[in-house]
Amino acid sequence: MRIVTRLIAMNRSRQLGRQLREIERSIQALPKRSRARLGTMSLREIGQASRSDFPHLYGTPPEERYLPWGQGTEIGLARARSDNAEVAMRGIALWLAVAYHETKGNPHPGLQAHHRELMRLLRELKEDHRADPLKEWMQAPAAA
Repeated sequence: MRIVTRLIAMNRSRQLGRQLREIERSIQALPKRSRARLGTMSLREIGQASRSDFPHLYGTPPEERYLPWGQGTEIGLARARSDNAEVAMRGIALWLAVAYHETKGNPHPGLQAHHRELMRLLRELKEDHRADPLKEWMQAPAAA
């Protein structure tokens, strides 16, 4: 049984790694102001997920609760690929929330590495949120 568990964890780690790289590219493509807003949205989604019975299954339809992992990351990634900026940001926030809860406290080394990457991404979003974009504009010298 341990071998099967390790194989499932390795497969999931590889899948989350691919998705994480795509999500990271999507975040980097956002304007700074949108990244600041995304940080707020992500924290709200993480909080909402933590209040559910199974945070790592947040966003998963109730009839699919017995799968090895939830559908939240796939749903979030599909939304993140949207041409609509608001839908894409909500998808990224959903993906970050589900992946955070799925990798948090996981004993498998590959998933622990992804959790560290997620924490780095969330920290960057938090820093973007704390940086006031209007502050720089207000302090810029007036153009003649």
